[in-house]
Amino acid sequence: MSDGGYGDFEFERRFVVADLPTSLLDEPAPALIVQSYFLAADGYALRIRVQAGSALAELGPSTDPLDVLDAHEFDFCALTAKGPAAGGTRYEAERELDVATGVEMVRRGGQRIVKNRYALWVGADGWVVDVFGGANHPLVVAECERAGPVTDLEIPTFCTSEVTDDPRFSNDALARTPYSLWRGTFADELAERGPRFLGDFGNDRRSTD
Repeated sequence: MSDGGYGDFEFERRFVVADLPTSLLDEPAPALIVQSYFLAADGYALRIRVQAGSALAELGPSTDPLDVLDAHEFDFCALTAKGPAAGGTRYEAERELDVATGVEMVRRGGQRIVKNRYALWVGADGWVVDVFGGANHPLVVAECERAGPVTDLEIPTFCTSEVTDDPRFSNDALARTPYSLWRGTFADELAERGPRFLGDFGNDRRSTD
């Protein structure tokens, strides 16, 4: 949720990652996240997220989010309502929940995803890199979020192509229509058109690292 005078709006840009940068392995252990979407339609979403800080789970294509839920202790839970995204901006209102209650709600319903989330700094910006398991394996998405519009961004070299404006890559869409169902289609699109980076967010530059 933004705290930069924009109320309950988030500002982010998202990129697919072809190869997980090895530098992330030197960072502290990622957060383990299981999310359940009780509503995911037309850009609107109602999500419960449970998270375990500094926990690394082995995630593969056969990983069941419910098995992950049973195997780990979680220390944070939140309920989030989201509106449709437009131009890197999205309404998001979040409220923290009792963890035990949230875990049981995730266990009982919704469309689930599971991922390890790494955090790192690139220039002046904090980034998260989500490594998905289950039906969304082997998708890796990098995201930069700010308290205001994400302009004049230093884009890390590990970012293959921008998907800020591609609704297929939102987490609620991935819960409903997992990456494994259209991975080949996206690979064909990328091969045909090449990488793309949006040009309406100021003066972006590629990192030299």
